[in-house]
Amino acid sequence: MELPKFILGDNTDYPDSIFVIHTDFPRFVIDLKTDDVEWFEDFDENDEDELSSEAEGLILKATEFYDREVARYEED
Repeated sequence: MELPKFILGDNTDYPDSIFVIHTDFPRFVIDLKTDDVEWFEDFDENDEDELSSEAEGLILKATEFYDREVARYEED
């Protein structure tokens, strides 16, 4: 099965939060309410420099994905 790069998620235990899950490397979940990011990968010190530069772009793409999805719901 091929997964989309981004998936929207919600949880009744966190009624005010909307989550975006990034399924490609590096995998993560971002809570758009708080901007908290949980990484599913283990990184060493050598990876952290590359991760910090890549993370900003991925988080921006996650936010753009959410905005696009909401706009599509509103069109219907």
